[in-house]
Amino acid sequence: MEYTTLGSTGIEVSRICLGTMSFGDPDWREWVKGEEYGHELVERAIDLGINFFDTANMYSRGESERVLGDALQGHREKAVVATKGYFRMDDDDPNSGGLSRKALEQELAKSLDRLGMETVDLYQIHRWDYDTPIETTLRALDDAVRRGQTRHIGASSMWAHQLADALHTSDRLGLERFATMQNHYNLAYREEEREVLPLCQREGLGVMPWSPIARGYLTRPDESFRETTRGTFMDEDDHYAERIAAYRANGGIEINERVEELADGKGVTMAQIALSWLLHKDWVTAPIIGTTSVEHLEDAVEAVEIDLSESDIEYLEAPYEPGPILGHE
Repeated sequence: MEYTTLGSTGIEVSRICLGTMSFGDPDWREWVKGEEYGHELVERAIDLGINFFDTANMYSRGESERVLGDALQGHREKAVVATKGYFRMDDDDPNSGGLSRKALEQELAKSLDRLGMETVDLYQIHRWDYDTPIETTLRALDDAVRRGQTRHIGASSMWAHQLADALHTSDRLGLERFATMQNHYNLAYREEEREVLPLCQREGLGVMPWSPIARGYLTRPDESFRETTRGTFMDEDDHYAERIAAYRANGGIEINERVEELADGKGVTMAQIALSWLLHKDWVTAPIIGTTSVEHLEDAVEAVEIDLSESDIEYLEAPYEPGPILGHE
């Protein structure tokens, strides 16, 4: 496993971050697996050299955090743990979501309790809160760092002007800065390259892309993707369907074909080519890999060793066409 520094934190993290959205309660999402699976995946990840783990309070309504915390018992000192808050956790409590001081303080405390930890390494805002001034949010997060509840703070999926405003506010008031950005970025969705990623690079933020293999679209040929469970989302009216349709519309069908061609030529999987492309990007620290199998996790780790030439990268990127911004909802 290769390691790199997470932004300006000084913390060394594996080039692969294990995402734990699939840990927890199958009643929350049909593809979620139970506790035993989570433990098995974390144990194998540690064996493979992965030390970076990402979760969120809203995954399985907190069960993902609990499963991850339990699985990391005996490994906490070597693990780099990140979690997130923003989405409402209790339908009957309007203050269980958002980025107000009240919401952040109570939800971070609950996350730590579920994880069984006194401190997380990185606490991220899951989305931008249009109802709370960013100064209020940053003061609350700064206090959390000073209390020792989190070592660093991070952002996720926002407009470049919002990130710039947040960083400027921190600098102006002497508050903790966002050290990382977790954003929507893959070979079939590259709109982040226009403003957000150059800003992250300039400001020294670590970048942890979510959906690195485009919700599975880059793992198999286009014609067979529709036959999968996720492929059926294309016929539904929700943001998952919107994203998959956008991947295909943004030149994704030809990109998919080129990923398949390159994978066949190198004797690797399509997913490994898609991940290798991300890992060749200087502004990417560690893609977040969410998986439901140990085999796929092992494949992801092997992608770190795959070499792509400049001509390979140009060939993969050439069909891409600009599209709408996705992932801020």
